[in-house]
Amino acid sequence: MSGTAAGAGPFRPKPAARVAGQKQDVWSIVNEAAAASPVQPIVNMGQGFFGYNPPQFVIDAAKQALDKVDCNQYSPTKGRPRLKKAIANAYSPFFGRALDPEKEVTITTGANEGMLSAFMGFLEKGDEVIVFEPFFDQYISNIEMPGGKVVYVPMHPPKNGATQTTSAAEWTLNMDEFEKAITPRTRMVVLNSPHNPIGKVFSKEELQAIGDVCVKHNIIILSDEVYDRLYYVPFTRIATLSPEIANLTITVGSGGKNFYATGWRVGWLIGPEHLIKYVSAAHTRICYSSVSPLQEATAIGFEEADKHNFWEESKKEMKGKMDKFNAIWDELGLPYSDPEGGYFVLVNMSRVRLPDDYKFPPHVAERPRDFKLSWFLINKVGVAAIPPTEFFTPENAHIVEDWLRFAVCKEDSILEAAQERLRGLKEYIKE
Repeated sequence: MSGTAAGAGPFRPKPAARVAGQKQDVWSIVNEAAAASPVQPIVNMGQGFFGYNPPQFVIDAAKQALDKVDCNQYSPTKGRPRLKKAIANAYSPFFGRALDPEKEVTITTGANEGMLSAFMGFLEKGDEVIVFEPFFDQYISNIEMPGGKVVYVPMHPPKNGATQTTSAAEWTLNMDEFEKAITPRTRMVVLNSPHNPIGKVFSKEELQAIGDVCVKHNIIILSDEVYDRLYYVPFTRIATLSPEIANLTITVGSGGKNFYATGWRVGWLIGPEHLIKYVSAAHTRICYSSVSPLQEATAIGFEEADKHNFWEESKKEMKGKMDKFNAIWDELGLPYSDPEGGYFVLVNMSRVRLPDDYKFPPHVAERPRDFKLSWFLINKVGVAAIPPTEFFTPENAHIVEDWLRFAVCKEDSILEAAQERLRGLKEYIKE
């Protein structure tokens, strides 16, 4: 009777509500479609993983770390002292003061676990967190896991975004809508700059306005700045605007994004001791400590980056890839939102006419138009891109149902292959 009761079918455990109601996620849909596409090999411009290795000095550091006994054992739960010190040294000039590596920095298993730790550290059941749409999808589950409630405030797209190329700066937040969303239960707000998927870098004036509202209402700011080394316009860190704003701000960083190593899962949080100590306490209970040899390698990466002029070269290289790839949209006459930072670009596909008789599987047919566009591109021209309605609530999905998100953090040969395949869309583009 193993696994079954007499006369009954197989035992089927009831899953927790927090996972039971989840639809198939966008990453699974796109990756499965890509694997099954008749056009192979797929040119993957979807998920934001790098198509190339970290710089050699960082790779060498990782290899050497494996030879050290202590680097193959548990790290202190708050992170290896060398990495905390390297981060404090690297970020102190931005903050205009010396950061305390022991009290104001904690290391996490990727930026995502760091954000989960922040929510676990401060949210009680029913507490509210304001999230601006579009949002990185992991924010939502991270807030809901500890019992938090997400309150959404949409960002508004450029008025002419469907007909002409515009700047990512033209996606705007209505401050009245933001402040009206605040209630006595509002505990935190999530900010992302440079922004995924928009590529917007919030201006100093925008950040000041957001920060002032948070100070007025005593709201913690979780500032997701994982793309903080990839900006093409002036970039302001919200924690640097005033002591009062800094007092409420936790800044999120990512070694994976900084050093082209998304699989390393090395992240960190920077903030005042009265915030960081509770984040660290939650992190200790979630995963205790993070991968030791890769923490060591990330520390060395920070220590040696300036010697290799890595930060400037990285920014220059990514901007070059962005400009190189986006030339295809100019050629096809498809407008896009020109990014100010990061490595994603949103492209408006309202002029792409999908054939009336094209058959979509049910799990795609029931989704907004951008899922159909994504499926069509994968199966017709062999290019994978992400439908951005996944980063919106159903009520606001219409804002981006004609857009697709492309990641340019790939080898130039991949960008060129994607461009060549995307020319296959010409016959489907209406005048």
